[in-house]
Amino acid sequence: MRNRHLIYWGILAAIWLPDAAFAAPPSSSEAIGRKIIPDCAGNIEIANAHVVRVERNGALILADGRAIMLEGIRLPQADGAPRVLADQALAALTQMAVAGAVTFTATPPKEDRYDRVRAQAFAGRAWLQTALLEQGLARVAIAPDRNECSPELYDAEARARARRAGIWAVPGYAPKPPQQVAGTAGTFQLVDGWVTSVGFGSGRVFVDFGSNGRQSFTAIIAPEDRRAFKDFDLDGLNAKHIRIRGTVQDYRGRPEIALSNPAQIEVLN
Repeated sequence: MRNRHLIYWGILAAIWLPDAAFAAPPSSSEAIGRKIIPDCAGNIEIANAHVVRVERNGALILADGRAIMLEGIRLPQADGAPRVLADQALAALTQMAVAGAVTFTATPPKEDRYDRVRAQAFAGRAWLQTALLEQGLARVAIAPDRNECSPELYDAEARARARRAGIWAVPGYAPKPPQQVAGTAGTFQLVDGWVTSVGFGSGRVFVDFGSNGRQSFTAIIAPEDRRAFKDFDLDGLNAKHIRIRGTVQDYRGRPEIALSNPAQIEVLN
């Protein structure tokens, strides 16, 4: 009878929990009970915490009052998504976070300007960031000063996008070609295109995109951000098919995205 119960609960888990919740452990990882924590996630900052609520902005509030922000992802409610998707994302996060103990890892700088802990989160065998990404309920958003686990996060997002899961079934969320970025200032976008030139001037780097001989979009690296790219072959981007992501700005009528972290760039071809 005990074996039957185990099989029954195993079947329920397979039905109700997303594949991302059972991410296979990497070759080198730290396991705490049933929690699998990859090396890229950093050291444990808070172990076996209890989340009492999830706020509308995605902040996880612990029983002791501390607030946690999930590092490396952006929930759809911050992006003007259809309300049903924003609600679905928040419900999925809440279900995973409040069901039991959650362990948080962090790398310096560990707190944002509002004193919230910036963390990767693990509940049971679920890595909350990848679980949300694989359901199409979040996008990868790399902060200027962080890039831990970016390959793993990008892979999880790509699997959801290939299935058109969640937000990826909404046309406005699809990666845009450079000529369609105009008019999106102030929004977070993924832009796919071929680099037409890489220029340098006044300490800045200009990665230009275009078609039919016209520049339609530019990615900018400011002088203060150049150090982050010291080991990155910027010249090698010329004539490459790449994807970048970030908040679109308007400069004299032409859209641009500021790059402050090499992890904002994915080389596609």
